[in-house]
Amino acid sequence: MSDDIKKYFNGLLNKVSGLYVIQITDRDGVPLLRVSHNQEKNVDFALMPSFIPTFTTASDQASKLGLGRNKTIISMYSNYQVVQMNKLPLILTFVGAEDCNTGHILALEHQVDGYLEDIKMAVTEA
Repeated sequence: MSDDIKKYFNGLLNKVSGLYVIQITDRDGVPLLRVSHNQEKNVDFALMPSFIPTFTTASDQASKLGLGRNKTIISMYSNYQVVQMNKLPLILTFVGAEDCNTGHILALEHQVDGYLEDIKMAVTEA
C-alpha cells in the first residue's frame, strides 16, 4: 500500500473532529487499509469481519426498494456512529463519536475517489 494513500487517509482522519477510524475493505470484509489515531476507543465491533458483509447484504436489500442503488448506510449507536460507503468493489467504513459531524464524513465521499482507484485496481486484479 502506498505511503501517500495512507498519509492522505490519516489527514482526512484529522480533519473531521471526533472521527476515530477509517477502514477500507473489500466486499467480503477483508481489510485493505485502516487508519486510526485514538487507540483507547474500542471500535472493533464495527470493524469485525462479520460486520462489513452485513453492510453489503443490507445495501443490496435497500437497493430493492425501487429507489436506486444504495450508496451509504449510517448507523447510530449510543456512543458511536458508523458510516459505510459503497464504492464497489470497496467498502469505506468511518467510525466516529456519537457527536461527530456526519455531514463532514459524507462530504468526504467524492474527495476520496481518486485515491481509491489504485486500490480498486489491485482488488479487481487479485
